[in-house]
Amino acid sequence: MRLHHVQVACPPGGEDVARRFYADGLGMTEVDKPADLVARGGCWFRAYDDAGAVAAELHVGVEDPFAPARKAHPAFAVADLDEVAGRLRALGFEVDEGQRHSFPGHVRLHTSDGHGNRVEVLQLSD
Repeated sequence: MRLHHVQVACPPGGEDVARRFYADGLGMTEVDKPADLVARGGCWFRAYDDAGAVAAELHVGVEDPFAPARKAHPAFAVADLDEVAGRLRALGFEVDEGQRHSFPGHVRLHTSDGHGNRVEVLQLSD
C-alpha cells in the first residue's frame, strides 16, 4: 500500500489562493484534474523527486460551507526547510518555527495555507 494523495478544502472560488500557497510557496506543480471532475472546482498539485516520479500529491477540493482543518494536516518533507520558509514568508504566509526541534531526526515548521488549513513542512536533520 502507498498513499496516493491528501485532500484539503477551500471555499468556493478559493483556487487562486491555494495556487499561491501550494505552487508559489511550497513549489508544487499544478496538474490538470480529470475532465469529469473539473466542474467540481478545486485544483490538484504534485511534487516530483529527482528522478521525475511523483513524490507527493495534494488535492484542493471545494467545500461549502467551508471550515479549515486546524489540527489535521499534510506534512511535506523537503530538502531545504529554510528556503521554503523564506518563500512562504515572502508571500505573506505566517511561519511558526516554535516546534522546529521537537520531532526527532527532523527540523520542521508549521504554517497555514491561505484558507487556514494547517500544513507541516519537515527536513531531515544532520
